[in-house]
Amino acid sequence: MPRVRSLAAALSLSLAGLLGAPLALGAADTSHAQPELPREKLTIITHDGKRYVFNVEMAKTADQQTVGLMFRTHVADDAGMLFDWGIPRESQMWMKNTLVPLDMVFINEDGSIRTIAENTVPKSLAVIASHGPVRATLELAGGVTEKDDIRVGDRVEGSIFPAKP
Repeated sequence: MPRVRSLAAALSLSLAGLLGAPLALGAADTSHAQPELPREKLTIITHDGKRYVFNVEMAKTADQQTVGLMFRTHVADDAGMLFDWGIPRESQMWMKNTLVPLDMVFINEDGSIRTIAENTVPKSLAVIASHGPVRATLELAGGVTEKDDIRVGDRVEGSIFPAKP
């Protein structure tokens, strides 16, 4: 996915640009997309009890999180990428070098959905914020949250969000 996870990451990307690193690539350039990351199953349980299972790539390192889904030309409706911040913190994302619209789901430490940004604009440099500390950010194909009626307050279950008894 394509966003800057923190101001430090943004500054390092800016510094790389000053040093001549290829940050501004053409719209169809996928040569800088990172290889697929290890995947895990993640389930979203909606307010009406429906369960949607996603097979998501796990972005755990700073490098993986900085590149995210940049330069990908497609994200399947049952796929995505989960950015695990390790501890709750403000999440600030962007769409730089991201070629497809995404839904960004910001997830609290308890697995509840805090905020959703739907159909984010490809290649935009606008900051997309969680508006409070979150444990993780989930990026899905644009339009999936509306299609599946996923809302703020719905629950996420997965390896970092265990099911509630």
